[in-house]
Amino acid sequence: MDTHSGEPGSGIRVLLSPKSIAVIGASRERGTIGAEILHNIIEFGFTGEIFPVNPAAGEIQGLKAYSSVLDIPGAVDLGVISVPYKAVLAVAEQCGKKGIGALVVISSGFSEVGSEGEERQRSLMEICKRYQMRLVGPNCMGIANTSSDTKLNATFSPKPPQHGHVALMTQSGAVGLAIIDYAASQDLGLSHFVSVGNKADVSSNDLLEFWENDSNTELILLYLESFGNPRKFASIAPRVARSKPIIAVKSGRSLAGARAASSHTGALLGGSERAIDALLRQCGVIRTTTLEEMFGVASILGHQPVPNGGAIGIITNAGGPGIMCADACEAHGLTVPQLSTRSQDRLKKILPAQAGFLNPVDMIASATPEQFEESIRIVADDENIDVLIAIYIPPLVSDPVAIAESIVKATQGLKRQKPLLSVFMSQDKARERLRSEEVHIPTFLFPETAISALAHAVRYGQWRKRAKEPLYDRPSGIDSALAAEQLKKHGSDGWLLPDACCKLLDAYGIKRVQQYEARSSQEAASAADKIGGPVALKGVAVGLLHKSEVGAVRVGLSGAARVAHEAGEMIQRITEHGYEFSHFVVQQMAPAGVEMIIGSVLDKKFGPVVVVGAGGILSELINDIAVRLPPIGPESVSNMLRELRSDRLLKGFRGAEAADRRSLEDLIVRFGLLVSEHPSILEIDLNPVIVGPGGALVVDYRIQVAAQ
Repeated sequence: MDTHSGEPGSGIRVLLSPKSIAVIGASRERGTIGAEILHNIIEFGFTGEIFPVNPAAGEIQGLKAYSSVLDIPGAVDLGVISVPYKAVLAVAEQCGKKGIGALVVISSGFSEVGSEGEERQRSLMEICKRYQMRLVGPNCMGIANTSSDTKLNATFSPKPPQHGHVALMTQSGAVGLAIIDYAASQDLGLSHFVSVGNKADVSSNDLLEFWENDSNTELILLYLESFGNPRKFASIAPRVARSKPIIAVKSGRSLAGARAASSHTGALLGGSERAIDALLRQCGVIRTTTLEEMFGVASILGHQPVPNGGAIGIITNAGGPGIMCADACEAHGLTVPQLSTRSQDRLKKILPAQAGFLNPVDMIASATPEQFEESIRIVADDENIDVLIAIYIPPLVSDPVAIAESIVKATQGLKRQKPLLSVFMSQDKARERLRSEEVHIPTFLFPETAISALAHAVRYGQWRKRAKEPLYDRPSGIDSALAAEQLKKHGSDGWLLPDACCKLLDAYGIKRVQQYEARSSQEAASAADKIGGPVALKGVAVGLLHKSEVGAVRVGLSGAARVAHEAGEMIQRITEHGYEFSHFVVQQMAPAGVEMIIGSVLDKKFGPVVVVGAGGILSELINDIAVRLPPIGPESVSNMLRELRSDRLLKGFRGAEAADRRSLEDLIVRFGLLVSEHPSILEIDLNPVIVGPGGALVVDYRIQVAAQ
């Protein structure tokens, strides 16, 4: 069977649901990896045939052993290899000849150890491709499938995975061991576990396609150390995330491939981490910073409905934790709205007069289990509330177990499907009463931890509510052939001259201010006369990237004589700073408006990455940006602007007239098409773009291209 092609996930199905397994390197000596894997397969109750392979043993753990996979009678679906790395290639070759469909290579000694290991890994992949075998690993801790029709635990974990509906992929074996144990403690059972190790073949993309249609999987967790094919991930993950939440921890933030930034955009991005954030955000993947936070989110989405909004109702028996919870909500972009008059009236009938009824609902320390139960039901019935949080801190006068049971009882009578979380600020065993086969209420020790996890779940719910962005009409006035011609005409690596930049922007209908080039002070004065009115004068020199730093920008100049005088002094300043003057750019002064930056950097793995944010000379200091991978449709562009703090300026801040957002959005859509359709553009800055009531105009620009 061609396991590298055909229907999505066909090769992965052989891997995760085999009918027979050969454990090559199985040992009679318990404590060795090969022996523990075989033991776990047997103990977990694998439903298929098991074939230990060891040339020095006739029987292992009660099963007949074979000296080679070639000696096994009948077909074998999966080979689990745990032999010294020098023997792996020979064993893989035998597996291929046997017709085995997939391999899990536990052995280390491959790309993780340097160039010699990399060559060994390439040879292993050549064997797998030649025999059409899928490969997990090498250098991994194995795989598991807890479904009743397979019952596979081909790992060397000392604790078996608990059955459930969470699929987990990890690149780190050590992290995988910890996750299996921690998942069980959080009552999150696994449908599948895959430790991909060096990820030579099977990756998150393959597994996502398989889990998309797997009826046993409802939630997907990813521990990532690298991305193999980000563009393919971007096509698969959003489709999966619309029905099954994907939560990812991506490690290696501090090791991001930072490059020497030669533009504002490059400095703002600071390496691939911003691109990864943009990719995951666009795909609807929930990115958490820690494994603890990952499981907090998983506990909410794995046991409660997806939040329909970010309005939080807080029910507490202590005012302090309620205030802490409300503060955390505000910090994470959630709201704590006032309850309706009807809800307040209902609460006043069951709570003492000194209680708080607005939200948070402070039932005071004497709150009884019955008051907890009824207050939860009342708040859940309030149309202003999307999510409920019940906070309990144990005073001397109440029984924690009874409180926990009352919270569980309240959920059983809720009319609306709204998530309910709890915060039990104690290590009391009462927390265990919040979990049962019928009801599982996620519980946290502190309000801040609960809100941090909840904010991720709310943002996911908001992403999922948005329908797939419809195909939008391509903006008119775009001439991609003309743009390609201009780029080809440049011929070599480097920064385009201003005239070439103008033609490239014009080809995509990106509006800019009127300008002329001038080679001398007198030509600059003549250009100013042509434009009429105030102008900006900019000096261009070889190697000069940031003009304002050497006084090579003057704005608001009126009259030919003034322009000629400033031009002469500008040449002198440029020369004094060690640059060779080339020419002037004389520009029409843009009308007043908000300064924005729109830029792109070509990332080696992710392709062009688009940045939109607060612009001008302080863009890097302010660092108020939104990032996406192009092309970007109008809805995504609108969401980008809403992410910015500077969006308040566009809407009209402190009495200022609102800027023309539609004009800016159109410019960003065109810009995204430009960089996505012309990968020879390495870096491009449009900074500033002035956005006023009359539209958006590019004032300054820099474009670096690669040779074609």
